[in-house]
Amino acid sequence: MSKGPLADPPMWDAMCADPAMPLEPDVARMVTDDQRQWTRTWIYPVLRPVSRVLALVIVALKRLTPVRWTAHRLMDRLCLWFLRRFVSPLAVELLIRHFVIETNLLNFIVRNTATGIEPVGLRPLNLAGLGDRAVIEHDINVYEVLAALDLTRTGPLDFSDLDMPPLDPEPHRFRLLRLDIQTALCLMNLPFAACLTPDEYRRAVHSMRFDDSILAILADITGDPVFLRWQNGDLSIRADSNTDVPHAVYRHAVVCEYAHAHLVRLAANR
Repeated sequence: MSKGPLADPPMWDAMCADPAMPLEPDVARMVTDDQRQWTRTWIYPVLRPVSRVLALVIVALKRLTPVRWTAHRLMDRLCLWFLRRFVSPLAVELLIRHFVIETNLLNFIVRNTATGIEPVGLRPLNLAGLGDRAVIEHDINVYEVLAALDLTRTGPLDFSDLDMPPLDPEPHRFRLLRLDIQTALCLMNLPFAACLTPDEYRRAVHSMRFDDSILAILADITGDPVFLRWQNGDLSIRADSNTDVPHAVYRHAVVCEYAHAHLVRLAANR
């Protein structure tokens, strides 16, 4: 019996066309193109457990050190240098994009509830925008919005400022290597662990446990239960000291993309 046309189904095309995934086709293609890089296939599986062990060792050693020192400026410089020299422009664009996406989600919550705080202003447009404590501010924004949250509705839903501005990942800059985003996160996790205090590092990692809370809040505000599909079952009330941080960051970014894409769809329908 001869093989039909679907004997060797196109996995990547099916991932992009998955009707249960809310991403726009061009965004889905960006994500899958990043995953198709050879570094994701060959380097990431080896680097992932190594990075996790090294990060745990670094944090443990810092906890044993009596002096709680930080190096935020050094962390920013190391990360920007690394992104410019060793990470593909596609992965860098996805990373910048995540900062804007999460800010848009938080601001949607702020504008549609009685939080009493100003909208979040962190919307980097280029690679340089990831410096100047942007990573730390990115995590703190989640805590500040949730701490001030009052789910009392303030009026008709406000879907403003869900746009994605043009982003500059510096594609023409010479790079020694072009890592995918997941492999890059494994390496970037090490200076984060080294340059933050153990409490700062734990706070940054724990901020991702509020994804389920944010999805539930979006469902409450919009009255749309679709957001609940992407909950992971994480408990924000429990602090975890043994997390696969690069994996958690990647899932966090994808979930934010899903939620944002669905908000944009709701806005278009209204």
